[in-house]
Amino acid sequence: MKRKGRHRIVAAVVVSALYVSALPVTDAYAATTREQLEQAQQQHEETKSKIDETKENIDSMQDVKSTLEEKLEGLNADLSRVSENLAELEKQIEQTNEEIEQTQSDLEEAKKTEKQQYENMKKRIQFMYEKKDTMYLEILLSAGSFSDFINKNSYIEKLSEYDSDMFEKYQETRKTIEEKEAELEAEKKELDELKEQAVAEQKKVAGYVNSTSSSISKYTDQIADAEAQAQAYEEQAKKEEENIAYLKKKLAEEIAMSKLAAQSSWRDISDVNFEEGDRYLLANLIYCEAGGEPYAGQLAVGAVVINRVLSSVYPDTVVGVIYQNKQFSPVASGRLALALAEGKATAACYKAADEAMAGQTNVGNCVYFRTPIDGLTGIQIGGHIFY
Repeated sequence: MKRKGRHRIVAAVVVSALYVSALPVTDAYAATTREQLEQAQQQHEETKSKIDETKENIDSMQDVKSTLEEKLEGLNADLSRVSENLAELEKQIEQTNEEIEQTQSDLEEAKKTEKQQYENMKKRIQFMYEKKDTMYLEILLSAGSFSDFINKNSYIEKLSEYDSDMFEKYQETRKTIEEKEAELEAEKKELDELKEQAVAEQKKVAGYVNSTSSSISKYTDQIADAEAQAQAYEEQAKKEEENIAYLKKKLAEEIAMSKLAAQSSWRDISDVNFEEGDRYLLANLIYCEAGGEPYAGQLAVGAVVINRVLSSVYPDTVVGVIYQNKQFSPVASGRLALALAEGKATAACYKAADEAMAGQTNVGNCVYFRTPIDGLTGIQIGGHIFY
């Protein structure tokens, strides 16, 4: 095994950073395509659940909105009824005011007539009282006969009775008009009270209408927002389905690659020329992928990398294997670059790297590893399945 100066370590860090910047960002916890697929499918189920939940929420808000619209329709009908009733009351009040004005005019006229009749009657009585003796003498002298005298005297008496009757009649007329005026005033007072009640009811119903309309508007906005959210979820679900299809295809390709690697030619470890930076790079990758695993798990991760180097279907250098596009998540997430910059690898990680680079393997020719999932068979060491 050939090794060069430690100054190549710095070069390896720089190269790793350049590789990271050139790679697309992937899930930092998705160690393999299988794990990415599993996470993508789980995320897709969550998205579909959100779609269903949002649609149920929309249906619920639509039901509330429909109920409010029915309520609003009834309130508008009530408001129309109250407004029509108010208009009718105002019309009746106007007519009653006109009748009161006419009655007051009639009453004033009746009072004048009564007063005039009273004055006329007083004058006649005064005249008859003052002229009583001469008047009877004149009637007697002017009478052609006794019967004529009786008739003229009866006329005077009837005239007096007429004056008295007419005065009483005018008094009754005035009294009738006063009673009518009182009735109209009472009716107007009642109408005014009804109008006041109608105005209060109109304000109350109008308040309900405004409140209900505001609620409908609020639910309309919320439904629009929810529909937009549902559409966004559906678009997200579509992209997730496309990603799942891509990952399934990629996983199938990886399985095919794994089988191809097992069937293809392999170099002997003695044919590999390692750079000094390879040990540093591999030890830090082991730290990122299996730093919390037992030593056997750390050696297994190192063995997978070296197996790829030895296989003819993968790059033939440690750098090429580790930085191959979308193969090791710490590369895409930036964790490897950080570990390289800070020298995070432990003594156990370096030991695992040394033994793997010496050709030791506890996973045979496995070229992939991931967290266990149902249906995946392989060699389980710690928290990983190697296959």
